Amino acid sequence: MGVREVAKNLEISLLLDFYGDMLTPKQRDVIELYYNEDLSLAEIAGPSGISRQGVRDSIKRAEGILLDLEARLGLAKRFRQIQAGLDQIVKDAREISELNNRIGLSRDINRCAAEIIQIAQTINE
Repeated sequence: MGVREVAKNLEISLLLDFYGDMLTPKQRDVIELYYNEDLSLAEIAGPSGISRQGVRDSIKRAEGILLDLEARLGLAKRFRQIQAGLDQIVKDAREISELNNRIGLSRDINRCAAEIIQIAQTINE
């Protein structure tokens, strides 16, 4: 499996978390089995009572719906931006605390930095 394919799998899995309820139950089940359980088309087709081509078509339709919803709403993109911002906030707060310890210890600065880190980590969970 190539890097591009892994990235697409992760993207579809993330979009499924955000928009999975917008799919039909059958589409959601098939795409979850394919992406999250890593089952083949044949492994999904057998118990489902549909052909491998039917499974593939269902996956492609579901992917299209998920990608269209993300293009319109951008919830997953915004989520990733918020996570990256919170990670940067934690990194910067730690750096402030470290600089404060080296330059001139202010308990207030360390307390504030610790509070910022705690809040950002709580939000990012």
